[in-house]
This record gives sequence, C-alpha cells and structure tokens, in this order.
Amino acid sequence: MGHDYEGRLSRARERTGAGGLDGLILSPSPDLLYLAGYDAPLLERLTVLVLRAVADPVLIVPELERPRAASSRAGQLVEIRSWRDTEDPYELVRRLIGSGHAYGVSDRMWAAHLLLLQESLADAKFVPSSAVLSPLRERKDEGEIELLGRAGQSADETFARICAAGLEGRSERDVARSLADMLVETGHDTAAFTIVGSGPNAASPHHEPGDRRIHVGDTVVLDFGGRVGGYCSDITRTVVVGERPAEVEEIHGIVREAQEAAFRTAGPGVPAQEVDRAARSVIEKAGYGDAFIHRTGHGIGLEEHERPYIVSGNDESLEPGMCFSIEPGIYLEGRFGVRIEDIVAITGEGPVRLNEAARDMALVD
Repeated sequence: MGHDYEGRLSRARERTGAGGLDGLILSPSPDLLYLAGYDAPLLERLTVLVLRAVADPVLIVPELERPRAASSRAGQLVEIRSWRDTEDPYELVRRLIGSGHAYGVSDRMWAAHLLLLQESLADAKFVPSSAVLSPLRERKDEGEIELLGRAGQSADETFARICAAGLEGRSERDVARSLADMLVETGHDTAAFTIVGSGPNAASPHHEPGDRRIHVGDTVVLDFGGRVGGYCSDITRTVVVGERPAEVEEIHGIVREAQEAAFRTAGPGVPAQEVDRAARSVIEKAGYGDAFIHRTGHGIGLEEHERPYIVSGNDESLEPGMCFSIEPGIYLEGRFGVRIEDIVAITGEGPVRLNEAARDMALVD
C-alpha cells in the first residue's frame, strides 16, 4: 500500500495557511520524508523543502545530491532546484520565498542552517513546524499502521529468538548485537537501538549495554527496535535468568497490571493523560510511585518518539489512527528494574496491540 504524498502535501499547505504562516522550510527530517518521500542525508550543505501556502513546493538540494533526490519519490512530486558550492543556498531560499514574514522550520534543523536563514531573511519570523505537521503525522493511515504492525511482529519474533538463544554467561553487549541481527533477520530493514540492562543495570531505563556478564538470578530488561519501510518498532520485555526471585516476580506482576490497566483505559476520546494516570495509580497503590520515573508512553511512527505523549498534563484526546507505546516500569536503584512495553493503535472500536509477545515474566537459560 503506497503513501498518499500528494494528499499530505495538500493538507500541509492548508494547515500552513490556516495557521497564519507563509510556508514551511523543512530540512532533512522525518517531516521531509513524510511529505515528499525523500530520506535526505544530514549534511553541512543545505537541503530544504520549501512548502508555500500559495505556491507549488520546491526542493532545494546541493548539485551533487540532485540525482539522489530526483530518483526518490520527491522527484515525481515537487520541483527540484539545485545549487553549486560556489553559490549561496540561503540567498536562493530568500529569492524563492520573497516577502513572506512567518515560516515554520523543522524542529530538527541544524542551528547552523537556521542561523544563516535568519541572517538572510532578517525580517522573517521562524517557528517550529511541528505546530503544523504533528497533528497530521500523529494520525496514521492504514498503510502506516500496516508497516508499524509488521515492525511489531518482527520485534515479537526477535524476542522469542533471544529467549531461545539464552542469556547466561553472555555480556550485555553481545546480547545487544544478537538483538540487532535478529531484528533484520525477522523482517526489519535496519535495527535502530538495543537496550540490555542486567542485574543492577536494569534499574537504568536507558542503560547502554556494556561488558557486564549476565548471571543466574539476574533480571534483564530488553528494550529494542528498528525500522520497516521507515516506520519504527519499540518493545520492552523483562526476563529473569535461571530462577525466579520472589521480589522480582512481585514487581513484575505490578508492572504487568499497570500496563494492562493503561491499555484498557485507552480509546477514542480518552485524554492521553488518563492512560498515564491508569498505569501510575496501580504502581502508586502498590507503594512504588517514586520508582516509576518516566511517562507511560510516547507516540511512534517515522520517529521512535513523537506525539502523542502519554503523560500527565497532556489533555489531548486520543483519536483513531494514533499509535503510541504503553511502557510503565519500576526501577529500584542499585538492585533491578522491570519494564513492559507494547505499541498500541487506536481504532474506532478501541485500542489494538501491535505487539503480542508474552507479557508474563519469562524464565530464560
């Protein structure tokens, strides 16, 4: 199923004008990929898609990148203008947009590019493009959800394979390498990240895998993901090696209950913060509120983390097409941690999990 890039460009132009902006200036980013199908490299040379509210879009690229841009989906969608190293690309942008006064720029635009755009367009105001594009990107269409589902299924199979392979005696770094390989073997285009936290390292939610070797009795947090067709996977499961410590099993049960409570709460019209509150209340009631140190979830799509954010204070209502993680955790510093994470899609009938790997505490060799 192909993506409706023409529709995306049209809707973005409409929202740009309605938001009081003259246009968007989008550097290499998920926004550029979403609108024009061009996964441009991050370079010191300027590449930008200029999307104007009242004119056709133009992709400005370095001359040496023109063949790459022209062979992408963007080559069939927008006019491409190139510049050579002896030219000033910021002046090219200025001449193209004329007398406009307000533009949205990519949230991830390099400061060096933005500063030179500000210098060239001294009278213009620049704001984050997310005000225009995030409401479009956070509601996934069928094709996007299909790709997220394929990524989720591959992540599920990767978890099954790593459990079968065993963990005892292996270093965290070795397990991380296996996870990355397995993600590609099971259907991902690329692996993006692999968190392997064992023993006391499991209490660090974003632990960087190191040389620590995994022993019997260790709790191991496995959090990993990659991309399928540009769309991300993100799954976390917590396992124990060789034996089931009673305290770990108790904590895992609390996190499992919290995750299920959040999933049951999610649905069309439900404020995002209510999903966070459902998970957090279970953990607080069990006496571990201070050990749940992060939000309950984040949106996912072309980025691992994007809107909607499942966190207290976000009263945005969930809508069909929104996809996000539900990942409560309890972290006991210096001892162990437990986290369970699935990706969920909101439909008109309610939430649907895009991960189906077993959520009970797994005992592995």
